[in-house]
Amino acid sequence: MAKTKTNASKTIRVRLFKSINGCQERHRISVRALGLRKLNDVRELTDSPSVRGLINQVSYLVRVEESA
Repeated sequence: MAKTKTNASKTIRVRLFKSINGCQERHRISVRALGLRKLNDVRELTDSPSVRGLINQVSYLVRVEESA
């Protein structure tokens, strides 16, 4: 039998703290893909490699808080 992990997936909180005005179009799309629209907008997202890649690309625009 295959073992399955029953750990609850970790979540991270992402906050847009800097404006997207004047940044690259690709970065605007990445911020939008994270679900952020306005300044100080916060989203709770599952901690996955794809989300981490988006955050890494726009790390100068967002703040990350890790939660359990």
